[in-house]
Amino acid sequence: MDAQVRELNYRLIFRPEPEGGYTVIVPALPGCITYGADLEQARRMAREAIESYLDSLIHHGEAVPDDSDTLEGHLTLHHAA
Repeated sequence: MDAQVRELNYRLIFRPEPEGGYTVIVPALPGCITYGADLEQARRMAREAIESYLDSLIHHGEAVPDDSDTLEGHLTLHHAA
């Protein structure tokens, strides 16, 4: 019997690092963080990290979350330091 395939969406946050490259954070998957030397590699590494994370969740019988229902916004504040 084939496993049911569903489309999962994940928000990725790319943070440039002072020494170069990008740290990638996947907010929907706590602790799912990776790094790439450039944006292309960072995105590839994120895909691999997410796939491994999901495999672990499934192996342990846990629910697989995604960002399908997540609303995102941006707020800029001007604050005296």
